[in-house]
Amino acid sequence: MAVIETSRFAPAASTFTVAAPFIATFAKVKSWNDVRQTRKALKQLSARELEDVGLTYADVDAL
Repeated sequence: MAVIETSRFAPAASTFTVAAPFIATFAKVKSWNDVRQTRKALKQLSARELEDVGLTYADVDAL
């Protein structure tokens, strides 16, 4: 009796090759968003509060 294999899996290397650009883009977007959220939170602090953690408004703008 003959058997026909109908489900074939792509090699892991080719799957990673296709997924790698998406993974890299997601990592860049996540990094950008983390910096954006940090900057937003720090800009809400007063100069005194920033001084308590050793930062200035110039440091926040440089993020």
